[in-house]
Amino acid sequence: MWRPCGVLDDTYEKDIAIIRTRPQWIITGLSLFSLIFLPMMVSGYVLTTINLTAVCIISALGLNVLTGLTGQISLGQGAFMGVGGYSMMVLMNHFGFSFWLALPFSVLNAGFLGLLFGLPSLRIKGFYLAMATLAAQFMIPWAIIYIRPDLTGGTSTVSIQAPSFFGISLTTQSHIYYVIMFFTVLIIFLVRNLARSKIGRAFVAIRDNDLAAEIMGVEIFSYKLLSFFICSLLAGLAGCLWVIWMGAINVDSFTLHESIWYLGMIIVGGLGSIPGTIFGVIFIRALELFAQFLGPLIASYFPDAIGASIKNGISPFIFGLVILLFLVYEPRGLAHRWEITKHFYRRWPFSF
Repeated sequence: MWRPCGVLDDTYEKDIAIIRTRPQWIITGLSLFSLIFLPMMVSGYVLTTINLTAVCIISALGLNVLTGLTGQISLGQGAFMGVGGYSMMVLMNHFGFSFWLALPFSVLNAGFLGLLFGLPSLRIKGFYLAMATLAAQFMIPWAIIYIRPDLTGGTSTVSIQAPSFFGISLTTQSHIYYVIMFFTVLIIFLVRNLARSKIGRAFVAIRDNDLAAEIMGVEIFSYKLLSFFICSLLAGLAGCLWVIWMGAINVDSFTLHESIWYLGMIIVGGLGSIPGTIFGVIFIRALELFAQFLGPLIASYFPDAIGASIKNGISPFIFGLVILLFLVYEPRGLAHRWEITKHFYRRWPFSF
């Protein structure tokens, strides 16, 4: 990796440091400090969008651990978010758990269910593994609707009680923002360090060549299951935060459509990259808002029937087009473009 001029790796601690220079420390500190006052500087609509984006970042980071680092594809991320969300709703509404007590149980429940659907990864890979995880996307919503509708509410929308923190009820988006942002920053830090750890290096070895990794002593099955566990764990956490963001839960929020969106986010951002995952989520969510603005504008030039079809279909069309263009022209995603930009300024004025 290119370093800024004068930054030398003369100790092991410097070599593994994430934040290396004084300007980087200043930028990081100011960024974290600005997050505290962000709710006071933006409107309610913008803050709601930021909360949604932060929840999506957590879920996308989990999928990037599985797909980007370990090379195992999953089409069930939305379903595992539903497991976390519904587990928390059931514990809070029917068993009287507080949000803070229900949260770890719900997250672990999603993680262990991910282990179950990760078992086929020992024998199958690629397209066949995608089909196995796709089965989770259909089986889990079916179980939510039909097995115990008296607990889950079936297809109905179920409200939950707003969590409280030291007597303060987290009923507004500004209050919920601090909970969501705390977990988002924490997960970014943990996943960033996971990627550099022994576990992260084992994930990358499996992704690059699982046969060679096994010959070198990497326990393929254990690490694959661990990757599925982490992916589902973060999906469950995102599902729990989704529920308190919405104040209610419905099974239609965790469809195959959502799982494909998450896969598209990490493709656009860059597989295996933590900054790329963040860029990808922000880009796709901004693209979704742009489609919501563009759809009615284009539909106004057509008759009502055709205009309604265009309005409803413009978002999937733009999403598919963007994914196609990234796969063809920038397969390494926005993270690669970000690295090129950093290298340009670090080597300036000798950027050639």
